[in-house]
Amino acid sequence: MYPRTFLFYPSLHWFPLLYFHFTFSIKEHFVKIVPVILAGGYGERLWPLSRSHSPKPFIDLLNVSHTLFQETVLRFSGLSTCSPIVVCHEDHRFLVAQQLHSLSIQDVSIILEPYGRNTAPAIALAALEAQQKYGEEVLLLVLPADHEIQNVKAFEAAVQQAILLAKENGNLVTFGIRPTRPETGYGYIRCGNDFSVEEFVEKPNLETALGYLASEDYLWNSGMFLFEANRYLDELACYRSDIHQTVCTAYRGRKEDMDFVRIDPDAFLQCSSESIDYAVMEFTKKAKVVPYVGDWSDIGTWDALYDYAEKDDQQNLILGDVIAEDSSHCLIRSESRLVSVLGVSNLVIVETADVVLVMDKDYAQDVKKIVQRVKDSDREEHMFHKLVHRPWGSYETIDLGERYKVKRITVKTGEKLSVQMHHHRAEHWIVVSGTAKVQKGDQVFFLQENESTYIPVGEIHSLENPGEAPLELVEVQSGSYLGEDDIVRFSDCYGR
Repeated sequence: MYPRTFLFYPSLHWFPLLYFHFTFSIKEHFVKIVPVILAGGYGERLWPLSRSHSPKPFIDLLNVSHTLFQETVLRFSGLSTCSPIVVCHEDHRFLVAQQLHSLSIQDVSIILEPYGRNTAPAIALAALEAQQKYGEEVLLLVLPADHEIQNVKAFEAAVQQAILLAKENGNLVTFGIRPTRPETGYGYIRCGNDFSVEEFVEKPNLETALGYLASEDYLWNSGMFLFEANRYLDELACYRSDIHQTVCTAYRGRKEDMDFVRIDPDAFLQCSSESIDYAVMEFTKKAKVVPYVGDWSDIGTWDALYDYAEKDDQQNLILGDVIAEDSSHCLIRSESRLVSVLGVSNLVIVETADVVLVMDKDYAQDVKKIVQRVKDSDREEHMFHKLVHRPWGSYETIDLGERYKVKRITVKTGEKLSVQMHHHRAEHWIVVSGTAKVQKGDQVFFLQENESTYIPVGEIHSLENPGEAPLELVEVQSGSYLGEDDIVRFSDCYGR
């Protein structure tokens, strides 16, 4: 059984001594800590709010004015760290950049993965980037972008303990969460003495999870880590040399593109997809685990969100414009209109502008089945919301029918859409407010409020806002195919 006293219990009499040891060590060795945020997940079980082009990390799930990604970035603000490194899929690069910008956080390396390859390669890319920016003597604090932790002081104290362990013999430290229930959706870590890791355990059945909870020898596997960059790369090379080699090859093709770091896509395509647990942590002799005692959730499902958040007197979690009468133990979220419920229990009801999900809370793990049926039906509700954010502004689909689609488009001041053409659709643009600069074939002209133009199929065109106010227009598409992938770009300000 692991010790029950740790640095994060402020009432302990030896806390000041250990804290002094930590601060002295930092000053003596000039420890550089680089936060690494892994933002590669999609969160399909939180559909219809989480979608492939607007996934879970970038959503304000709890209506707290920050997304899970932003909460993760703010979580280490009380620690003395270097600028963070973010690893994300190429499709989400502008979401990352925009959400960092809204927090006024700069000098961030945003590494773009052309293909998802799980956490072991992603962390290796971050380790190489950290060494290039800050030298080899650097510690990585690896955090998934979609976890919720409100007790920041307890988190900081656990990080302090992990730093001591990581500097001792080059240990690779993971953070284990003290279980509060017999959870079957998480992996577990069996702990030994002196913070040692005895065993990584797969997701158990309920009976086994009850035994883990009773024994007090097991922690939830959080997916958070702290270790030296060079030590992780050495252990990866030892146990998975194939991943180490392909990641290093891909990183040697590193190119900077605006705020982003691009790697060699052909080399990275050859990389195996593997988690850090399977690639390194289950084999290394240097694994340590620091227990974290405090609030934590990966909020991977709607029932997990319900369990984590505060509820009203009827044990309902209400988010948005909702009226609930004679109903209990429900999660009800409204995004765009009033949702009213009467005489129901144990339901999840999630309303967005284009989808309503109603399910028994006990089926929360099965949402992926619905998402798969949406995909199989050649629909777009698994990819996009009606309101879609782009680096130049946003668009919202306001009507869709056989061979036509109507959008409301907003272009930010000074921004420009790509020079493009479409094989299957024509477009009509009507300016509602602002000024539009239009390129259509060889013509360049301006449109003001209540003026319009027509873009035939196959015509090369672009749209720009040269004014000092947002440009608002209505776009009416017509044609045989209206998918978002019917775009041929000839030039683009945003590297798409």
